[in-house]
Amino acid sequence: MERTVGTVVRGVRAPIIREGDNLAKIVAECVLNASKGENFTIRDRDIITVTEAVVARAQGNYASVDQIAADIKARFPSGEAGVIFPILSRNRFSVCLKGIAKGLKKVYLMLSYPSDEVGNHLISIDALDEKGIDPYRDVLTEAQYREYFGRVLHPFTGVDYIEFYRDLITECGAEVEIILSNNPKTILDYTKNVLACDIHTRQRTKRILQNSGAQTVYTLDDILSSPVDGSGCNEQYGLLGSNKATETTVKLFPRNCQPFVEEVQSLIKEATGATVEVMVYGDGAFKDPVGKIWELADPVVSPAYTSGLNGTPNELKLKYLADNDFADLSGDELKKAISAKITQKDHDLKGDMSSQGTTPRRLTDLIGSLSDLTSGSGDKGTPIVFIQGYFDNYAN
Repeated sequence: MERTVGTVVRGVRAPIIREGDNLAKIVAECVLNASKGENFTIRDRDIITVTEAVVARAQGNYASVDQIAADIKARFPSGEAGVIFPILSRNRFSVCLKGIAKGLKKVYLMLSYPSDEVGNHLISIDALDEKGIDPYRDVLTEAQYREYFGRVLHPFTGVDYIEFYRDLITECGAEVEIILSNNPKTILDYTKNVLACDIHTRQRTKRILQNSGAQTVYTLDDILSSPVDGSGCNEQYGLLGSNKATETTVKLFPRNCQPFVEEVQSLIKEATGATVEVMVYGDGAFKDPVGKIWELADPVVSPAYTSGLNGTPNELKLKYLADNDFADLSGDELKKAISAKITQKDHDLKGDMSSQGTTPRRLTDLIGSLSDLTSGSGDKGTPIVFIQGYFDNYAN
């Protein structure tokens, strides 16, 4: 019988992972047990994805507020710094900010507006238009912001992030001055020592500041890039990709994940004979049309993956073929013609009109988004995602 199902995605339940657990063995066993319980066969080119959270937990990759503070003190001995362009997040940045504030005497906190880097809004662009404010040109003090807009709460969290971050800094014993600007150079009017907290634009921000007279510039990937007082660390990403674990600790982004994905691949091969692809995933990259957040607070979607997940999709657009190349065909004749076209397609369709409208993103980014949406961030209990048929096409 002809196959009637394409891609199938399953969230796979796993036990609660603790530091020191043999995660590769646990992941392989969970997938194998799921295949038996749900009566599916593991095949070549199936995909197993594992959320970065459980990888970091198994590694015990954590750090405390005091350990962050110690690193900050060592890097900013003057005791003052501009902390610029942080995202607005209780989960992602609040505990990091506690550590930063504990390591300083004075914080110049500069927020981008109307939103942070990943789309969390302080204020709507319509409100800026109403007040005649140009976010690319105008610099606002906290007092000016309040005069224009009052107290604005995030529509989903109900948090006034300016108030939240101000209180958090002062409770840690530091003075704070808050500025709103989208120009990195603005902070140099207040201090020459800067910690750039943006994620995907951090290298540009650092370059602009260094070329504009800053004395000391660090980015979040510099902080805890090596252990401090027995902390965890991430040599490549530092505090980037960290999450709140407790009120005084963060779970760092996992480190050295390549051996892990290759071990899972090997264990499945040994058990089934199938060569699956394996990746660790963090945040996907998709935009919420209401809250406007586009989600990608991790420095990368996937810190490690097996070689079969390199590259981008190489797909033809079916509706383009149906409306153009084979507009005069229908039924079985149309199906056969399109299947033949797919079978004969070039290995690289870049620039080919018949591929226009297909998603121009890396496989790991697409699969990471699919996995992130499947596992969710709450109580589903499925930190493992098993994907079948992802590389199938209409001709299979």
